[in-house]
Amino acid sequence: MGIAWSHTYAAFGGRDLTGRWGVTALSFFAREGKSKIRSRCLRVAQGVTFAAGCSLLFAGAAYAQSPTNMFDPAATPAHSIFDLSMLVLGITLAIFLIVGGMLLYALIRFRQRPEDSSREPAQIYGSTQIELSWTVIPVLIVVMLFLTTTRVIMGTQGISKPDSTMDVTVIGHQFWWEYRYPKLGIVTANELHIPVSNPKSPLPTYLTMSSADVDHSFWVPRLAGKTDLIPNRVNTMWIDPPDAGLYLGQCAQYCGTQHAKMLLRVYAQSPADFAVWVSQQKKPAQTDFSGNPTAAEGQTVFMHNACINCHTISGTISNGRFGPDLTHLASRDTLASGAIPNNVENLRKWINEPDSIKPGSLMPPMHLNDHDLNAVTAYLAQLR
Repeated sequence: MGIAWSHTYAAFGGRDLTGRWGVTALSFFAREGKSKIRSRCLRVAQGVTFAAGCSLLFAGAAYAQSPTNMFDPAATPAHSIFDLSMLVLGITLAIFLIVGGMLLYALIRFRQRPEDSSREPAQIYGSTQIELSWTVIPVLIVVMLFLTTTRVIMGTQGISKPDSTMDVTVIGHQFWWEYRYPKLGIVTANELHIPVSNPKSPLPTYLTMSSADVDHSFWVPRLAGKTDLIPNRVNTMWIDPPDAGLYLGQCAQYCGTQHAKMLLRVYAQSPADFAVWVSQQKKPAQTDFSGNPTAAEGQTVFMHNACINCHTISGTISNGRFGPDLTHLASRDTLASGAIPNNVENLRKWINEPDSIKPGSLMPPMHLNDHDLNAVTAYLAQLR
């Protein structure tokens, strides 16, 4: 308010509207000439317009660079939500401009003038036409928005599931994502791979979602809206990106200390690339490390520690379900649900002290000596 007042003070010649004049702002306008008022109002309006334009420019640049730009939809549900948002924004903007324009007109047209008498103008009480208009028009607008929103909801959530779909079961954990492909026999974590959906032969991906602990929320802005993952309840959603690429998202429901580092990575792949990924994921974990004695020793250390109680590595005695499946850990781009890149240095740091990367994570530090830590890191780095 202080900044706005100082700008207004300067715009009107540096006069104190309440002190020097000793009257209200309306009295000031009455004493000033019409041309001066218009010129100074124009300067203020130009300053406000320039500031608003800069804000929009910077906001547009930020949205253009953001990988989670909700104004750049890339799937049918996201397009429906975007179109509805633009409709609502357009209607509310029109209402704002009409009401603001009428208010501005009233302030200028009916301002106090020197020749005005001190007599109070005639008072008008009630107008049936005006009261009907400002009652009926808002009701019609609300009804239209309600019907439009219902159509979008039914179009994204109420449609029947087609025969040709890619089914994925999504389970939220503190603080990572588990993905199961029941038709393919694949279990992975944190990085969701799906085939693109060709509009000529659609292949949407249907996600069946629940939580293993607390409430989570699955949100990839460019693909669809938010869907909550709730314990003992199953929710569903579907996505159908037509273009290959990486789509980023975020858990959108506060779920604990590391909620902000529960990231989402959705890889939409061409049919050929997706088939290659499926073939690679179906292979059992690598167990032959005859050419890598350090990795072989690391496998032994891993199998003789508490790691096997939490993690699964297919083809071994490690069959824990509490933590992510590590069968093909080295094939993933990131660790700790997208928190850090997947490389040997970060992997070693994650095994040794998870809290240094995600404070409050449920993975305990293993307290291995340097020799065993290097060996386990070498072993996990080979699990492609």
